[in-house]
Amino acid sequence: MPLIDTRTMPALECDLLVVGGGAAGVATATVAARNGLSVILVERYGFCGGGAVAGYSGTVCGLYEATDDPKKQPVQAVWGFAHEFVQALEKRGGVGEPVRYGKTWTRVHDPIVWRETADDCLAEAGVTVIYHAVATRVLAEGDVIQGAEVWTKQGPLEIRANVTVDASGDADLVAMAGLPNFVGDNGRVQNPTMIFRLMGVDVETFRRAYGDDTIMPAEVSQMIAEANASGNYRLPRAKIWLFRTTRPGELLCNCTRIVGADGRELNPLYWRDFAEAEIEGRRQAREYARFFRDRLKGCESSFVNDMAVQVGVRQTRQVEGISRLMNADVVAGAKNADGIARSPWPIELHSGERPKVEWLLNDVYEVPYGCFVPNRGENLLVAGRCLSAEHEAVASARVTAQCFSYGHAIGHAATLAVRERIPPAQIRGADLRQILNREGARLD
Repeated sequence: MPLIDTRTMPALECDLLVVGGGAAGVATATVAARNGLSVILVERYGFCGGGAVAGYSGTVCGLYEATDDPKKQPVQAVWGFAHEFVQALEKRGGVGEPVRYGKTWTRVHDPIVWRETADDCLAEAGVTVIYHAVATRVLAEGDVIQGAEVWTKQGPLEIRANVTVDASGDADLVAMAGLPNFVGDNGRVQNPTMIFRLMGVDVETFRRAYGDDTIMPAEVSQMIAEANASGNYRLPRAKIWLFRTTRPGELLCNCTRIVGADGRELNPLYWRDFAEAEIEGRRQAREYARFFRDRLKGCESSFVNDMAVQVGVRQTRQVEGISRLMNADVVAGAKNADGIARSPWPIELHSGERPKVEWLLNDVYEVPYGCFVPNRGENLLVAGRCLSAEHEAVASARVTAQCFSYGHAIGHAATLAVRERIPPAQIRGADLRQILNREGARLD
């Protein structure tokens, strides 16, 4: 007899299926469940958090306006679900006060507390969470998406839903359905990074030596460049970010520049590139930690406490939406009647030896609802960094506070689509905006 898999394929039904438990997925699922929908969230790890937790980005970026005034205090520009989640982290001691990040501020969070906060948030809303599960196939009839088939240790699982949200970060469901999508700038994406934590640091000595800005000063960049040129260290990136965390004696280190052995920007959509990035990322993390221990004040007794579960992914596949966020929209602070999220975050391009940062000062831009609606296919929405946006625009729009905001809006869009029995494309962004404002998003 031939060998066959005899496991049955159980079938589940729900109003909303959310694939991906990052900031956008958690917000989407929570908001929809609070509004009475039956919601299933599928996440490939055993915890939520996406890039913020598995990738150890470690900060809630995108909350505050940027300014050239060094005396100005942080001005919060993003509210709604993002603010709610940060407050929940605060109550658990899981997020620090705003810290300088160039011309703006960010907040460093504890990734373990982030996981626990998400667990409680989803449980209180009544979301069914399936951890350690990966979507493998889209269920569809013609252009109508009806859910997804999911792989679990128990075996395959069929989940049928009235509305499905692709919050995978990589537009996985969009690709599985054969819907229009694109990858970066004509296939070129921003390189991944391996973020790590350094323990045993005399943080006060470090702060006195290098200041309060988490972007390290020019003297540190020069030291790194000289050490790299000497051949005694392998440090491909000189401009780095070091954050004091909520834990005593610890720095969160964002400093690696991972490219392929052939010099290419590695694309985590390709398994060979993803594997190479993980291995190279760990090697670089160790090398930077060695340099910090040898050369930076306050780091003489430091050691690597932890590395990210995976490399942090900045950009991969994106949906072709009925709208697209343009580079010019970001730098001009464009507003939109259909805007369902706002962002003050700069464009950050991490390619090359010196990252490019383009600031939007004392202002925000708005992201239209249509950036999350595929231009083909019904009953599918996206949420998170796989939104429809130009290469440089997504280098701003992909950060944590904005992903929370996207999920806040898409959770309501899914609710309207289910209740009104209408395709998501028929929902007006202006109507979502009114709902979001009633819930404290402060878009107007």
